[in-house]
Amino acid sequence: MFLMMAEVLHLSRVARALPESGFWKFLAYHQSHVEWIGCSLHDLIQPAFSFLVGVALPFSLASRMGRGQSRTRITWHAAWRALALIFLGVFLRSIGKPQTYWTFEDTLSQIGLGYFALFMLGFRPVRDQWIALGLILAGYWSAFALYPLPGPDFEYAKVGVPNDWPHLMSGLAAHWNKNSNLAWAFDTWFLNLFPREKPFEFNGGGYATFSFIPTLGTMILGLIAGGMLRSERSSLDKVKWLALAGLVSLAAGAALGWLGVCPVVKRIWTPSWVLYSGGWCFLLLAGFVAVIDWWGRKDWAFPIVVIGMNSIAAYCIAHLFDGFIGKALKTHLGQDAFKLFGDAYEPLVHGAAILFFLWLILFWMHRRKLFLKI
Repeated sequence: MFLMMAEVLHLSRVARALPESGFWKFLAYHQSHVEWIGCSLHDLIQPAFSFLVGVALPFSLASRMGRGQSRTRITWHAAWRALALIFLGVFLRSIGKPQTYWTFEDTLSQIGLGYFALFMLGFRPVRDQWIALGLILAGYWSAFALYPLPGPDFEYAKVGVPNDWPHLMSGLAAHWNKNSNLAWAFDTWFLNLFPREKPFEFNGGGYATFSFIPTLGTMILGLIAGGMLRSERSSLDKVKWLALAGLVSLAAGAALGWLGVCPVVKRIWTPSWVLYSGGWCFLLLAGFVAVIDWWGRKDWAFPIVVIGMNSIAAYCIAHLFDGFIGKALKTHLGQDAFKLFGDAYEPLVHGAAILFFLWLILFWMHRRKLFLKI
């Protein structure tokens, strides 16, 4: 959530203003999504959010059952939560549009579409969770691999992909090319069932509704990690387990991509991406468990705890308020107030001020125990 909110820092604008700086170029790369194959730090935001939904579920179920809530009541709440996440995502994407913008590729909608299945798996033994993960990855890979490739006369330019786009793949990997794959074909049918300004032909970024299926795989990895965290193992053993799981998952995902079996593509959430990004999520969680639970160093984390404990509020605030706050700051402080370090750094300074005010809103909510929950 912090990385998502920090988009207001506009590091890419700073990098463009300082083209000779490798430092700012590096930071800008990791605050941007890769075009198709590969991974940046920014690409890990959505997997991390999805992974943590799974991590939290065993704790949530234990808490609710510990308070005496029935299985039926918990199940109805899970179904309501799933629908609320789907429609909240649709609502946020529709802001500024002349009508409801019916697409389902954003983080909240993707989590909502898979959440009820995750919830049901939360009651199953860990063996069944691993089996479900394997079936999802194998089934999703097979569905894409068996879907026919476009013919030689297919005009990529008509689906938003230049014919000379350097990321077009050949051979088996071509089944995961942008806007010519199974998920794209499904959306050209499914999304046109909803009222639209004009017929849906393609998503400019290549994102797709179907990605909720492998996103469920990412959440299952988190579910397995959450179950392990609730176990009676020592903190050191938990760190070792998470680190090993992370290295194995990361290596498996990278190997599938390197061998040409399945490219590592976040935008359509390929099975190799589930494993590769899941590996990073395991490793990051291992690091936080080591620092906070094993070493007992907690105070440093307070600024991000304020954000994390209100993650839904942070997501909404970042989408709804950053523009308003940015304009307000320039209105009251003046257009030149943020050029203290020169024109090149103006986006960074202005963005830092916006980020600080967004955090203050969440801090105010935290102090008053106002937590937006679904």
